[in-house]
Amino acid sequence: MDVAQIPDFDDLPPVPGMPKGCAWGVFDRAGEERDLLGTLNFLTPSVKAAAFAEARDGVSISLNWPLNAQQFPTGRAAPQHRVNTLQEAGLIKSGLGWDDEVSFNTQISSQWDSLAHWPHQGSGKGYNGVRITHAGLTVGATSNNHMPTLDHWHRVGGLVARGVLIDYKRWFETNSKGSETIFDPLDLHRITVIDIESIAAAQKVDFRPGDVLIIRTGMTEVLEGQLRSEDIAKLKLIQCPGMHGSLESVRWLWNRRIAAVASDSWGFEALPAVKEEIGSSDGLGEDSVLHPWLLSMFGMPIGELWDLKELSVHCLKTGRYSFLLSSVPLNLPGLVASPPNAIAMF
Repeated sequence: MDVAQIPDFDDLPPVPGMPKGCAWGVFDRAGEERDLLGTLNFLTPSVKAAAFAEARDGVSISLNWPLNAQQFPTGRAAPQHRVNTLQEAGLIKSGLGWDDEVSFNTQISSQWDSLAHWPHQGSGKGYNGVRITHAGLTVGATSNNHMPTLDHWHRVGGLVARGVLIDYKRWFETNSKGSETIFDPLDLHRITVIDIESIAAAQKVDFRPGDVLIIRTGMTEVLEGQLRSEDIAKLKLIQCPGMHGSLESVRWLWNRRIAAVASDSWGFEALPAVKEEIGSSDGLGEDSVLHPWLLSMFGMPIGELWDLKELSVHCLKTGRYSFLLSSVPLNLPGLVASPPNAIAMF
């Protein structure tokens, strides 16, 4: 696929019944089944080969927050870890060995949201017009899976790309004065396209087609610590910093040919979302902008709750804010979300 031939946002062909800018069908190939990978199609062999040039220092950094790190109850099941000896499990009669079992909600810690996670609310359809159903998400094999879920990534070797860190927290604190010199990741900050481009310029990093945009707010660093009463009060508001949910953001992400986005916050996009035509919102819900646009209309995966602290420290120390990024989600048919198993390499 020639990425240069992909239309810009305002030139995308119309999709009946969908907003202008919907990218359904753009990545479909004649004679093949409907595309289920979305903007991972931007990761062509030449784009991947260029990304490998970022790994030259022999340094690797995990971007995976512990499964049990979140201290604030979110309404999703906390991880359960059960340990057995092989004798207790009835697998051997003598000798010593260990097994363990883990159960967890895939949204509880670092994750990728698949293209089935948040459909376009007006049509109820996920990426590329797929009607997301319970039956479709519970098939037994990826070969029979027609939902745009994460197991399809394994057909193309997972995600291998150039990652770009936009360290909003550090940039904000460096450029603020007085009481604002300490950035509180539990306050609402809407990170605009102008902010992102300003930070990139300050970090001396550019954007290239196929990049994965990663924004640090410091939210996981607060969530894993001892929460104060004022922290809990803020968390109950379901607000967090993130990219501003606007058509300007949507247009910029597509026109930059971003392959995926991720952050260390709850939703990547700023919460509560703002319905632009009325300038207000009651929360995520149907007012969300980036989730339906990116996941369902572009096919652009969203990463949330990534652990970016060590990455931030290394980028500051070296002055390098781009790196080789690899990510391989769990290989289970119909996965709506998954730990990213993400590594940054320098």
